[in-house]
Amino acid sequence: MTQLAGKKVLITGALGTIGRALVSRFSEEGATVIALDRPNVAGAQETLGALGKDVRYVGCDLNQLSATETSVSQLAEELGGIDVLVNNAALVIMKPFETFSIEEYEDQVRINSSAAFVLARACSHAMKARKYGKIVNVTSLTLTGRWEGYVPYIASKGALYGLVKGLARELGAHGINVNGISPGAVVSEAEFRDRADTREQYHNWILENQSLKRRIEAVDVANLAVFLSSSQSDAISGQNIQIDGGW
Repeated sequence: MTQLAGKKVLITGALGTIGRALVSRFSEEGATVIALDRPNVAGAQETLGALGKDVRYVGCDLNQLSATETSVSQLAEELGGIDVLVNNAALVIMKPFETFSIEEYEDQVRINSSAAFVLARACSHAMKARKYGKIVNVTSLTLTGRWEGYVPYIASKGALYGLVKGLARELGAHGINVNGISPGAVVSEAEFRDRADTREQYHNWILENQSLKRRIEAVDVANLAVFLSSSQSDAISGQNIQIDGGW
């Protein structure tokens, strides 16, 4: 018997590097996966469906908070409730903080933390009724303060961590666990794309700063998310666990 057989799991940011690993691992554990990402992405169902046998792509614009909450509430009702919510979606922009517009700042806060709030609200009704649920927020190693150029992103991930603490306290009495995961420098397509000229230096810098001398992979993050969504973590809530190779 797999750990999450029969569970319905909603994963945001499903088409990204970590998102695809999450979809694959949760599917391997027997879950029905609702893979949420941007709407109208060509080939999204085929891409995500290839990762598991019971994977459904749902297009949703997380910029539209009210519409997102309504859509996911309706989806939860249709499915008889969501058992596990993994808030993984993130917008990342890197540049000096003085050059960010207010709109760029607000966009990152909306996608990275405000959307997680409305999704938790949409999913928690059925969780509370059943006295069971797991919410996992993917925060960030950047909260340690050793990174430059990501001020709005770091602020938004700080708010996401605040949601972990606040929701864990409010929802714990209803049998709902809420935790966070702070991935380190995960190997991703973005690294090869955005650091094409400096990728080797970046790779070496990461390994110099980590205690473990191997890079963190998306599947490492997904394995931890599965653990925090399984019965093995029933006594854990309100925590933010770093999976970063030991910075």
